[in-house]
Amino acid sequence: MGLTNYIRSAANSVSSGSSPAKPGQAPAAAGGGSSSAAGAGDDKIPEGASADDTEEVDDENKNLLMALISQLRPGMELSRITFPVFVLEPRSMLERVTDFHSHPELLHGAGQLEAPEDRFIQVLRYYLAGWHIKPKGVKKPYNPILGEFFRCRYDYSDGTSAYYIAEQVSHHPPISAWYFASPEQGLELCGELRPKSKFLGNSAANLMEGESHVKFLEGAGASDGEYDITMPNMYARGILFGKMVLELGDNSTVRNDTTGLLCDVEFKTKGFFSGTYNAIAGKIKGPKGEVGEISGKWNDVMELQRKGGKGKEVLFDAKKADVVQKSVSLEDQQAPNESRRLWAKVTAAIKAKNLDAATDAKTEIEEAQREAARERESKGETWAPKYFKPTGKGGEWRPAFSLPSGDKSAQVEAVRQFVYGSDPEPPAAFFDAPAATPSATESALPAAPAPTASA
Repeated sequence: MGLTNYIRSAANSVSSGSSPAKPGQAPAAAGGGSSSAAGAGDDKIPEGASADDTEEVDDENKNLLMALISQLRPGMELSRITFPVFVLEPRSMLERVTDFHSHPELLHGAGQLEAPEDRFIQVLRYYLAGWHIKPKGVKKPYNPILGEFFRCRYDYSDGTSAYYIAEQVSHHPPISAWYFASPEQGLELCGELRPKSKFLGNSAANLMEGESHVKFLEGAGASDGEYDITMPNMYARGILFGKMVLELGDNSTVRNDTTGLLCDVEFKTKGFFSGTYNAIAGKIKGPKGEVGEISGKWNDVMELQRKGGKGKEVLFDAKKADVVQKSVSLEDQQAPNESRRLWAKVTAAIKAKNLDAATDAKTEIEEAQREAARERESKGETWAPKYFKPTGKGGEWRPAFSLPSGDKSAQVEAVRQFVYGSDPEPPAAFFDAPAATPSATESALPAAPAPTASA
């Protein structure tokens, strides 16, 4: 099936049965973003936008996109809509979550900090540091298929490591669950994403429901319980007129119920006549009042002004921070439903700019998924996830695994067994790049003790 026929088929399926989405979180006004800065046929980058966050769609692809969009109504949910491959980022959403683990130094040793405010600020740094890593342009990762999983290992220059695994635990509605653990660094994180996409006219919104949780396993932070984090929404502006622009918008929250600390972070969208792209703002509050205020741009420099402090501190500098690479097994050593192997043909075709081949490969995956669903239904079988289980609390999912107490080496082995079992692990990483610049991550905080070898 070629790309043109693929889009026509998708458009026909939309007109034959989709229904508007149920009301949920109110998205940012559709008028914001690139449509306010560039009219139809304007090939300039919208004022204030980064070239990395914008994309111009050529005439052929624009026509294909218009054929699909013409069948949509504002407010319609897009979860069952098949988008053309030219809007895809060549990796799965399950892998994209790893962006938030690219700056490990932000959490390493943070549980050892004595002041709860300092521990909270480090968690806030970690969260805000994950947004700047993205492909150029306006792209969306692959929608994972049911049962798809992604796993990797992180090898740190101090000899410690971390493991990550994510699984698509539901297809309709789409839910991705993930788990990250580094016992040697005293860290355990998990979460789930429940994205809901909507068509807003000249924009498309991806409403990012779900929560992430950060837990310190040692030091003063071990008594904090979990830090809970919600996500902002994502918007692709200018899909009908002008250049397409990616924006993060609306509010997200970082909170810790034990210490009573909370930061409501506003991701600001650009208005028609004022504002700027990629701006954030928020106030850190505690039981005794305001602790500090954050500001800046999530793709550049963010700053912290402590209450009563003499000046602003750098919260995170995206231009100076180093990214820690993950180690992933070779595709021929991966399981058939492991992300990179599963999507290998699609990825290769996208990178080769062969959109027809990418479309055919993507269609093959989707048809195989439908056939598997029909077979389960005919046998009266119910699919069950392998690595995660629901808690019954508002759509929450947790790993089907509990970290054992005791020796750290035993904890590391338990995590390794959960993630890889008897499957081959990826080769060890090499360390050619220098460690992240301390001034960008630790200048405002007391020095944290190095992790110990045992519990």
